[in-house]
Amino acid sequence: MVRALVARGYKAVDTDDGWCQSLPDGRQMWREDAIQALLATEDAEVLLVAGCEENQVQFHAQFDHIVLLSAPLETLVERLAARTSNSFGKAPEELSRVLDDIKTVEPLLRRAADHEVRTTMR
Repeated sequence: MVRALVARGYKAVDTDDGWCQSLPDGRQMWREDAIQALLATEDAEVLLVAGCEENQVQFHAQFDHIVLLSAPLETLVERLAARTSNSFGKAPEELSRVLDDIKTVEPLLRRAADHEVRTTMR
């Protein structure tokens, strides 16, 4: 998604690509200094930021809009199994973490979102 937006001329950042730091338990958090610098830079009319980490909430006030991209559980599981660009979610423990996040984190994201885009496209 982010690559497609960049190809269309938008400034778009996937926070999984160098904007996060790994934690000892395998999770990751946004690198706060880097995200703050990104949000403070006004070199584009529109900045699209893709990513989801626990500490993102401290930046919510700096966004004009928060959009939750969601899909039905079965669609997400199929996408994880079929994708070739990233192996995360293929191992049983990783898939279990994804399923748990959908149950516990997605409702929090939904409450914080201004809009939700739900897709079933495969």
